[in-house]
Amino acid sequence: MSSQFRPALSMLDLVAVRQGGTVADALSIAVRTAQRAEQLGFKRYWLAEHHNMPGIASSSTAVLIGHIAGQTNSMRIGSGGIMLPNHAPLVVAEAFGTLGELYPGRIDLGLGRAPGTDGPTMRALRRDRVETEEDFPRDVTELQHLLGPAQPGQRITAVPGAGTNVPIWLLGSSMFSAQLAAEKGLPYAFASHFAPRFLMPAIEIYRANFKPSATLAKPYVIIGVPMIAAPTDDEAQYLASSTFQRVLSILTNQRGLLQPPIQDYMQQLGPREREAIADFLAIGVIGGPETVKAGFARLAEVTEADEFMLVSDVYDPALRLRSLEIAAAVMRD
Repeated sequence: MSSQFRPALSMLDLVAVRQGGTVADALSIAVRTAQRAEQLGFKRYWLAEHHNMPGIASSSTAVLIGHIAGQTNSMRIGSGGIMLPNHAPLVVAEAFGTLGELYPGRIDLGLGRAPGTDGPTMRALRRDRVETEEDFPRDVTELQHLLGPAQPGQRITAVPGAGTNVPIWLLGSSMFSAQLAAEKGLPYAFASHFAPRFLMPAIEIYRANFKPSATLAKPYVIIGVPMIAAPTDDEAQYLASSTFQRVLSILTNQRGLLQPPIQDYMQQLGPREREAIADFLAIGVIGGPETVKAGFARLAEVTEADEFMLVSDVYDPALRLRSLEIAAAVMRD
């Protein structure tokens, strides 16, 4: 891989509940995975907020961030992301301000604009509040003020929160957050692990319109990368069938638990299903070490991303760790 573009490795964990496993198992696996990622030199470990989904155990994202931060030592732990429509900014500021005080210099606050759930659950989270397009930029600004130094005469202060300056990241799968991150001079993470079609337009808009800020002098881009590595291409494709099943369940709105791999799974599907899965995972890197190396090099050259945020849904936790080990070795090589 060219030394010109050698992105840092990070990880996004959906904390999958596996078929035959429990929520407690999923939480324990997340801790062990974070600990191994830290040993491998990963830069950060983010958790994603989703609700009312039986196969995802990271709904109480701030609580889980604190749990994982307490069982790791140096790696940054954060949200990828907190879905801001579900929360009052003050509540988010207090939660992440507390985390920032407990683990100074290690907490990231990634913010998303989508609710991360269905309509009834969204209403249960924030009752009858109706979101508008103007709410997200306003809430981001409010969070910046609440996490920044308290000002004379400020009527509402986040305690903890004020003065912690917990870094805010904007997350997105379209152009909206790219433009907002550019205007505010904030780092930007694109959800290309499920919306690859808009990856290049979004990061081009972000870089072209970026305004330096007190937070950030130049653009900083993370891209989500579905990644499954194994000693051989064939084994990686076999392990990836768990991800293929998960993607199809999302596309058909039949979400469930993470399933064991199935031999020749894609060949058992119709052309429409295969095409839909391939589109969803268009920038996925799946294969043996040489295939992964080539995939990383291609993504680095095309996107010039500062970090790859890996998403690795492998059913067997031990083989998931092996996947991360191969990725780290490839990036070092």
